[in-house]
Amino acid sequence: MNLLCGEYNNTLDDKGRIQFPAKLRTVLQQDSLVVTRGLDNCLMLFTVDEWTSLNEKIMGSASLFDEKKRMVLRRFISPAQEITFDKSGRLSIPQSLRDFAGLKGECTILGINRYMELWDSERYGKYLDDTEESFIQAASESMGDILL
Repeated sequence: MNLLCGEYNNTLDDKGRIQFPAKLRTVLQQDSLVVTRGLDNCLMLFTVDEWTSLNEKIMGSASLFDEKKRMVLRRFISPAQEITFDKSGRLSIPQSLRDFAGLKGECTILGINRYMELWDSERYGKYLDDTEESFIQAASESMGDILL
């Protein structure tokens, strides 16, 4: 699979469906994705193969007796759902996940290499504003040597 990248804006309709970018669908070459709660109040979307691999790694390292690992299982693995593209290239986002991410109207889809994120566009803009200083510091610390 080619890398997923790009930032796309689309509207979530009244039935909770969003038109998925044709460019990303072409790269995916699949008819379904796995969607779950992400970090920073967005949703994360994975190909079924990528999700299976990630799920196996998480479950393989999880201990039912470790409180933090149980928390990850409950908040990341448990809410995951496989969703299928309709014939128009739309994804129907489950209500519980729409509520978690505050999706309403304008949404932003981010391709981030091996997975994607789905944000409420207003919330994403606020996130970018709120983290600008931290991003500059993180980029200089972690990428300074790479880019020079």
